This record gives sequence, C-alpha cells and structure tokens, in this order.
Amino acid sequence: MPTTRTVPPGAISRGTAPGVPPAPEALRVVPARHYARWTAAVVVLVLVAQFVHGLATNPVWEWSVFRDYVLSETIVQAVWVTLQLTAYATVLGFLLGTVLAFMRLSRSPVLQTVAWTYIWIFRSIPMIVQLVFWFNLSALYEKLGVGIPFGPVFWSVDSDSVIGTIGAAVIGLTLHQAAYAAEIVRGGVISVDHGQSEAAAALGIPRLRQIRRIVLPQAMRAILPTAGNEIIGLLKGTSVVYVMAIGELFYQVQVVYGRNGRVIPLLLVATAWYVVLTSLLSVAQYYVERRYARGADRTPPPTPLQRVRRFVRDLRAAAARRDQPVVPLNPLGESR
Repeated sequence: MPTTRTVPPGAISRGTAPGVPPAPEALRVVPARHYARWTAAVVVLVLVAQFVHGLATNPVWEWSVFRDYVLSETIVQAVWVTLQLTAYATVLGFLLGTVLAFMRLSRSPVLQTVAWTYIWIFRSIPMIVQLVFWFNLSALYEKLGVGIPFGPVFWSVDSDSVIGTIGAAVIGLTLHQAAYAAEIVRGGVISVDHGQSEAAAALGIPRLRQIRRIVLPQAMRAILPTAGNEIIGLLKGTSVVYVMAIGELFYQVQVVYGRNGRVIPLLLVATAWYVVLTSLLSVAQYYVERRYARGADRTPPPTPLQRVRRFVRDLRAAAARRDQPVVPLNPLGESR
C-alpha cells in the first residue's frame, strides 16, 4: 500500500520539495522596472526645463517689448482682419466645396467632369499664385458686366471698383479652400453606409431631405476632424495675403519690426496670437464633434470642464465628511 508524505507548510517557500509549485501567497511580487522609460522621461524633462530657462533668461526675447505690443491697437486690429478673412473663406469655401462634392457624386458626367477639373486646378496652383492673380484681375478684365452670353453687354463696371484688395483676398482664399473642402465633404458622404439612402428611398423620402436629414448628420462625424484641421490651416494660411499689403497679423508685425528693428519679440507677438486663435478653434472643434457624436456614443466621456466640476464636488464632499463628528459604536457594532 503506497504511503503519502506530508510537506510542512514552510517547505514550499524554502524549496525543500522539488517539483512542487510554490503557493501563490509565498511568491514575492516584484514590479516591472522600466528603466528606458524613466531615462527618456528624465531626458525630456531636462530639455523642456532648458528651453523654458532659455525663454526666461535670454535677453534677445525682449519680453518688455512683447508686453508693449501684444495688446496694442495695431496688433489687435490686425488680428480682427485675420479673423474676418478666415471666417469669410471658411463659410464661402465650405459652401462651394459642398456643392462641388455633390457634383462629383452626381451621375451626370458633365457635373462630375467640371467638379473634378475645378478641384484638380485649384489644388495644383499654390495659394500665393492665386492671390496675386486675383489681385491683378483688372489687368486681364478691365470691366465686368452682365449680358447675354456671346452677345451684347447690358451693364458693366470697372473691375477695380468691384473687387478691391480685401475682395481679391477673400475670392482667392475661398476658391482655394473650396477645392479641399469638396474632398473633405465627399469623403464624409461616402463614409455613410449606402443602405441608409436605400432605406430612406424605400420610405419615399425625397432625395434632398435624405441628404439634409440622414446623410449629412452621419457624415459630419467623418467631416469634422479633417474640416477643423483645414480651418486651422486656413487661419495660419491667411498670412500669405501679406503679398497684397493687407493689414492682417503677419503683415502688421512686419511693418512694426521694420520700423523699430525688434524682429524677435514682434515675431513672438504673432506666434502668441496664432497659438491663442488656434487653441480657441480647437476647443470649438472639440465641442462640435462631441455634439455630432451623440448618435454613435450615447455616453460620451466628460468634458474637461465637467471633470473640473466633478473634482471640486468630490473635494467638497470629502471635506464635509471630514467635518462630521465621529459616532462611537457599542460592542455590538451599532451606533449609540
């Protein structure tokens, strides 16, 4: 009859029983040591600290000059011009781009060809070339008129009186932006399942209402991230209109440091304003994307403001609990 041998409780941890796995409670848990991760973090922090130290101590930055000009009337007016150019080009560009996108999605070969040709041309020509072209439109067409095609002109006016400097800039930015907006909208529309349109058509919903109430709301989830990035790029791209001597932000900064020679602090002024404006656009994009994501995500994560409010609420609740008197318990575990 075989006999069994009882292993003492401490023998497992001392390794006295070969082949017997140790008990889980006898194992020593050693956390993983990520030496490379810590080394990279230290190097990055040193570089960031060195950069911040240079910003604070390098006299070339001339922070006093920066403070004098960052909120000056000239710079603020230039920022307003930059915002106007961005707003006009964004609204008009995406309206025209939406029309071009649906022209490309049309079954008409004429509309498809015209839209594709437009997008091809305006994506091929640099923005600065387009702006200079529209600025010199009067050299090509001295008068603009209304009449019968290939026939008499009933009414005409000088080009310079209709399209001024700001008008030429808005036209150039709009037509350039429309080419990219068309592809952004088209990509969002084709990302929607085609069965949505088929189901709407089976229910007898008109085509225009299908696009407005079914396709576009779902396509916005794919359109918004790229569109927001494009608008931010347009905001910075308005600096190109300095070639037309328009008083936007970068042009005014150039004018000021051309007079006083303070190049670095004035460029820092422009940089600060561009950072502030792009940050505001990023915040707006975040909340717009959150709104259009409601159909796909019924429980979206809390916003940063909601996280701050919840943190403050938790702190107040913890303070209130700490201020409450402690009620002693009797031997049975019940409060007296």
